[in-house]
Amino acid sequence: MRYAEPIARLITELTRLPGVGPKSAQRMAFYLLLRPAEDARRLAEAIIGAREAIRPCGRCGNLTDQDPCRLCTDPERDDTVLCVVEQPRDVAAMERTAQFRGRYHVLHGAISPMDGVGPDDLRIRELLERLQEGRVREVILATNPNVEGEATALYLARLIKPLGVTVTRIARGLPEGGDLDYADELTLARALEGRRPV
Repeated sequence: MRYAEPIARLITELTRLPGVGPKSAQRMAFYLLLRPAEDARRLAEAIIGAREAIRPCGRCGNLTDQDPCRLCTDPERDDTVLCVVEQPRDVAAMERTAQFRGRYHVLHGAISPMDGVGPDDLRIRELLERLQEGRVREVILATNPNVEGEATALYLARLIKPLGVTVTRIARGLPEGGDLDYADELTLARALEGRRPV
């Protein structure tokens, strides 16, 4: 169906969002168009405000409105443990667990030759500079459990181990409440590798 140009443009822009297909974009567009104009204005202002105010932390690379970020300046956090993640959203996921009290380093991606992303495209140099300061005793590699994440973790481990820093990898396996018959072979294999005494 052909829409008026402003509607078509809105739908097109919404489909650029991750996970939003044409039908979802159409639903969102019509929802926004049928709401009071003030609702759309607030949403637009929130997007623009966040885009203008948020930037990567100069130390860890997490997204923040202050530099250094709150996680880097929190005196209650452990400077000797550094968790390396791919994206800022991974920091948020780790923080939701309320289990990790160390510092973070965000790579802003993973090594992916198919996508033209090499080590020089990531914040690896900054990571090595942080490790040269000598405070970090353990680096936890918390990259995603996919081909790119594994390649990145292996690459980083080879760079970091000669520095005398302990390198660990987050465990992988079955999610809590999951069924074995829904798990893929790699996940089951990782769960067996990571087994521990009961």
